[in-house]
Amino acid sequence: MNGELAVSPAAYPPPEIDQPLAAPSDPDPIEVGVCIVGAGPAGLACAIRLGQLLADDPASAERLGEVPVVVVEKGKQPGSHLLSGAVVNPRALQRLFRDRKPIEELPLLGPVKGERVYLLTPRRATPIPTPPTMRNHGNQLASLSRLGRWLAREAEEAGAMILAETAATRLLVRGGRVAGIRTGDKGRGRDGEQLANFEPGSDLRARLTVLCEGSQGYLTAAALEHFALRSDFPQTWELGVKEVWRVPGGLDRVIHTLGWPLRPGARYREFGGTFLYPMGGDLLTIGIVVGLDYRDSALSAHDLLQEVKTHPAIRKLLAGGERLEWGAKTITSGGALALPKRLHAPGLLLAGEGAGFVNVPTLKGVHYALETGMLAAEAAFAALAQPGAPPILEALSGYDEAVAGSEAWRELQQVRNMRQVFHRGLFVGGALASLMTLTRGRFPAGPFPSEPDAAVSLISTDRAASYPAPDGLLTFDKLSSVFAAGNKTRDDQPNHIRIQTQVPRRLGELWQNMCPAQVYELLDGEDGATVSVRVTPSNCVQCGAISAKGGRLTPPEGGSGPEYEGV
Repeated sequence: MNGELAVSPAAYPPPEIDQPLAAPSDPDPIEVGVCIVGAGPAGLACAIRLGQLLADDPASAERLGEVPVVVVEKGKQPGSHLLSGAVVNPRALQRLFRDRKPIEELPLLGPVKGERVYLLTPRRATPIPTPPTMRNHGNQLASLSRLGRWLAREAEEAGAMILAETAATRLLVRGGRVAGIRTGDKGRGRDGEQLANFEPGSDLRARLTVLCEGSQGYLTAAALEHFALRSDFPQTWELGVKEVWRVPGGLDRVIHTLGWPLRPGARYREFGGTFLYPMGGDLLTIGIVVGLDYRDSALSAHDLLQEVKTHPAIRKLLAGGERLEWGAKTITSGGALALPKRLHAPGLLLAGEGAGFVNVPTLKGVHYALETGMLAAEAAFAALAQPGAPPILEALSGYDEAVAGSEAWRELQQVRNMRQVFHRGLFVGGALASLMTLTRGRFPAGPFPSEPDAAVSLISTDRAASYPAPDGLLTFDKLSSVFAAGNKTRDDQPNHIRIQTQVPRRLGELWQNMCPAQVYELLDGEDGATVSVRVTPSNCVQCGAISAKGGRLTPPEGGSGPEYEGV
């Protein structure tokens, strides 16, 4: 470690952030029945299912008022901030729409027709048997951003009101129960001053609030802390970076790779892999996922993706092609052990990825989001169908019981230790994961140890020396990639990123290299042990990686961030 003292991001927490909890104070609040935060798969499935149930029970719908269901979405439109592979298990969509819509009418890209898994070295791609957890027979290909826009239209047809370009910045709490949310102001300058187009936020007072914020949810984190819901085991995350390409002939199969460009040794703790998925016609998507518990401050997921495209086997698939779109997002990866102790609190339900419902070994989470969103809707309906005051805590406990009896819960329990074993490196971790698969999770009998991503001590290597220079054809720099994400953030809006700006050089290098959007920069001329970090928040695509590694992403102005179209 070059004689330097050990450094971990957790030792440099972000400065005090604005209080995410508040008492209702708006003299003219917007009264709603159910307030759903997040127009992702969980939130939209919740809205659609509630609409179905209320359509069959007009009396309950009338009791919820003029706006029985509202969905608050911080992106420019539903789907703007949605990014995933995505290979989707269709069972949740089939349950949501039952006999209303056949699978052929859903905006999916078709079934998986073939798949291969390769172990990569710098020059070779060796086919290996597909691990049982990664088999995709019967699954469907999809663009999650497109699916999200379609689900939003279905939710509106079911009676939900969708408030896009609206950031949920406060969780309203009164008398020990959640009473709704407060939306963020719009039209403030860099220093918080009111601009000519200023619009103040509003209180949305709700009988029940459902948080479906996705990875690194701001209000979800506040609720877990305030109501003591957080698991005894730490939540962890991966960072995914992906691109959409148009290539002659397209792609006819799903491809996953293990190994290079990640290093297999336990010293580096580099977990992840590459994926290539067909997207119909001449389109394909290529991406890489990297666990955020890695140690090397020089590691860059964006540059690893550029590097893997130079592999002979991958370069051949992209030959003659054109990059169309780029995006980045964190993925919740703590699994069953990191799920909240309860999924409800007074006036509140938690659903989807924000609560931790992602199965990293199977590379699946969309159908879990849909399933928990539906179960949250059914629990909310059952509680709110009772006349009188807002539902008491016991009335919401049926949600936890329903989740505990679901396929999602059973599947997550079977792989509850599988992510943690890769702390021991690719090959030892792979062997242990195989034992877990053979025993359906009965091995080991207890939990494998884990630690927060931010607690991992950092090392520095010359890893960056092998990253390819951007050529604008096959490999690309970070700033051109931000442009390819359709970023809508104003240059003069308030900074929504909280970090310490005077930190050890190794930590500053970690943030600079980790960020796929070039938000963090070490100031010129700094060559000591401590450096200054400059933040360019207008570059941010709200991936959330900084929240896993010592900083905190807070809600930016509604409507800012990426405008994903087909990722």
